[in-house]
Amino acid sequence: MSIRLRLTLLYTLILALTLLLFGTALYTVQAQGTLNALKQELSRGGESTVQMVLRFYRDASLLPPDPPPGEDHRPPLQDLSSEPAFQQLREREIVRVLNAEGVLVATPFAAASEALPLSVEGLDALRNQEIWWEIASWDEARLLIYNRPVIVDDELVFIVQTARPLTEREDSLRTLSRTLLIAGVLTTVIAFGIGWALAGAALRPIHRITQTAQAIGNESDFSRRVDYTGPDDEVGRLATTFNAMLVRLEEAYRRVSEALSLQRDFVADVSHELRTPLTTIRGNLALLRRTPPLPEAEQNEILVDAEVESDRMTRLVNNLLLLARADAGPSLKHAPVAVAPVIEESCRQARQLDRQREIVEHIAKDVTVLGDRDALKQIALILLDNALKHSQGSITVSVKAEAPWALLEVRDVGPGIAPDLLPHVFDRFHRGQANSDTPGFGLGLPIAKTLVEGCNGAIAIESTPGCGSVVRVRLPLWAEQDAKPGTSATER
Repeated sequence: MSIRLRLTLLYTLILALTLLLFGTALYTVQAQGTLNALKQELSRGGESTVQMVLRFYRDASLLPPDPPPGEDHRPPLQDLSSEPAFQQLREREIVRVLNAEGVLVATPFAAASEALPLSVEGLDALRNQEIWWEIASWDEARLLIYNRPVIVDDELVFIVQTARPLTEREDSLRTLSRTLLIAGVLTTVIAFGIGWALAGAALRPIHRITQTAQAIGNESDFSRRVDYTGPDDEVGRLATTFNAMLVRLEEAYRRVSEALSLQRDFVADVSHELRTPLTTIRGNLALLRRTPPLPEAEQNEILVDAEVESDRMTRLVNNLLLLARADAGPSLKHAPVAVAPVIEESCRQARQLDRQREIVEHIAKDVTVLGDRDALKQIALILLDNALKHSQGSITVSVKAEAPWALLEVRDVGPGIAPDLLPHVFDRFHRGQANSDTPGFGLGLPIAKTLVEGCNGAIAIESTPGCGSVVRVRLPLWAEQDAKPGTSATER
């Protein structure tokens, strides 16, 4: 069952229950109101009849004070029935006069046998001088009967019955119930149709969201958006949130696609880099197995070539291993490390890579950071190696304290980095078109960034095309108050 149908049925059910409660209340109020009105009219008519009967009783003395035994105690009917006032009573209100035993005494237009119904409970209540209301069937009609005791000298003398048919009231109530039923059914049907249309209009943006999601799933096109121009209600906020999610998904999908493309290129580069030394080593080994054997000088050259290629593969594998450890979240030490010895050692090793290049050092001797010594050295070597590969002039290395940080800068003079490539220098596997012929795998700066962040530091790069680049590393300074008992020694 769709949400649209469920909402429409819910609205219709609520309306139907409301109409049912309203109709029941209206019918009950109308029924009770008409009944009370009839009772009031009957009470007024009955009281008039009682006053008339009392006057006749006092004047005519219908009941003898001491009737002889065996004689009929009922007064002569013709005396009261022939009274003009009694004759003038409206036949719409049926009037009967009974004696204390409940026997018919007088009636304006009827014979003595046509008495109105009176139950035993009603007769007992009248004898106890209580008014009694009764609804009974009489002459194929339902009557509302008002039974009024006539008390003289604290004794029940007569019972006056005033009745009126309930036919008009019941016909009116039946008409009212049919009207309420028909109106309720028609209103419910119309409300169902209107609710169906309104629910469809309200859920139309959700339907468009569903269609957009299906299209995105089928076409993998995250550039599509939900077209919503309605008010800023719950559905509007849903459409806005869905569009915002699509923006983030599109960006994430783009990044994942770029990363996968870079990884494919990286795998191809690694395969090429590994295939070349492996082919060289295999060829050299085949040469060493030749018979007769090669001269000793040539054998030494072959071994040197194999060693160089083996070192190259070792460096590649070490970089991949370091990157894998970085992805796994390496646990670096956080101990005081003197920066100057580490940077000076790294500069000496870097000079061995290119003895023609000048590396200028401006290193403060009293700078101590809270970090990992091996990570700090790896960071310095990566930055120096990167500067040697991508520049031609001198390289300047500086270390100074800028509380609460220690600042390490590596500045080179060279072609620099293009502005469109600068935001991607820390992306893994990224080398840039300008550097596609430069040896390396695009892992140095990403590894350095991971290590710096592992030491709770930050790294940034600035570059001016045609002038060179500068890499700045900030690491937290170590202070004496940071030392724990037993850890005051500085790593060197």
